[in-house]
This record gives sequence, structure tokens and C-alpha cells, in this order.
Amino acid sequence: LADLGFSSNAVPKMLQILVSQKNTISYSGCLSQMYFFVVFCTTNNFLLASMAYDRYVAICQPLHYSIIMSDKHCLILVVGSWLLSFSQGLLYVFTMANFSFCGSREIPHFFCDLHPLLKPSCSDTSSVETLLMTEVTATMLGPLILILLSYILIMLKVLKVPSASGKYKAFSTCTAHITTVALFYGTLISTYICPSSTYSGSRMRAASVFYTVVIP
Repeated sequence: LADLGFSSNAVPKMLQILVSQKNTISYSGCLSQMYFFVVFCTTNNFLLASMAYDRYVAICQPLHYSIIMSDKHCLILVVGSWLLSFSQGLLYVFTMANFSFCGSREIPHFFCDLHPLLKPSCSDTSSVETLLMTEVTATMLGPLILILLSYILIMLKVLKVPSASGKYKAFSTCTAHITTVALFYGTLISTYICPSSTYSGSRMRAASVFYTVVIP
């Protein structure tokens, strides 16, 4: 659901612009697009971390898997991920709603996102940038640290497996997830953990294709 929403939030409007050649969007529509983008992006962060933890328990604690990853615990992880994502989306929308835009209102991006919207604003965004960059860093790096720790423990466990076929089977179950994590976090970290003064429109547009279309 998160992957579907991640792609469908931006792609339909992009296709409409390409077909109609009318590259406009209302202010409320722009804020709504940014809200759902943040919600789905943040949900993906937490769900990728939950999936890494699931693989850690399955490989390193197989006898306790049914207890640790019970239906109740899985429901808590999923609902918690969505609730935190909704809260972060509201934070971004309320922040952007207080900004003023003067002069050119052209957004140098495929869709409404945080950095592109900060760029044309004529309000003082320095304090907000610091707050949001801290919050984004924590939201990204928190799940990423959990993912890395999970896979380090998995690797240490798998290396103790005597048979080559056993090692291959264990690593093969994690390959797709590791690839997704590398692409997803690689593009997001290089794009978002930087001040808007260093914003590169071409770099962000290229990165957005990966995390909104290719990765999901």
C-alpha cells in the first residue's frame, strides 16, 4: 500500500502535465501532494526497518519467531509506522502553510516536495530548515541504523553456518530487501540531508525518479 501510494501520489500529475502541457497545480493541491508524499515516504522508512528486523528474528532467533513477530506485534509495528508518518506529514504541511511566496512561483521539480518549495519562498526559512533537517535526519537515520544493525547481526550469524548452501539460502532471502534499502536510502540521504542553499534541481529530479517510480 505504501509503495503504491508512493508512486501514485506524484506520477498521475506528472503524466497530466506531459499530456496537457499545462504545468500548473493549485496551492492546496501542492500541499496535499507534499503531505501524502511525506506520509508514504516516512512509512516506507519504518516498514523497511520492520522488514529488516523480521529477517533478523527469522535467521538469528528462529525458535522465538512466532512469539516475537506475532500478529499483535506486527500490527503494532504497522499502525505505529502509519501514525508517525501522518504526524510528520502534518508537521510539514503546517510549516509550509506559514511561508510566503513572491516573485516567481515556479517549482523546479516534478512534484511538490520540501526542498523545491523552500527555494522560491521569500520568507526566512533558515530556522525552519534547521528544524526540518534535524527531524528528517532522525527519521531517516533511525530506521537505517536499525537496518544496518540487523544485517550485521544476520551476517555474523550466517558466517557461522557450516554449509555453503545454507549460507546462500540465508543471504538470498535478504538480497531484494538490501537492494531496495541501498537505492532508497542512498537517493534520499544524498537529496534531503543538506540545506536548501545547496539544492540542485537536476540532482533531485533524477533522484526522484528512483524513489517514486523505480524502487516501489
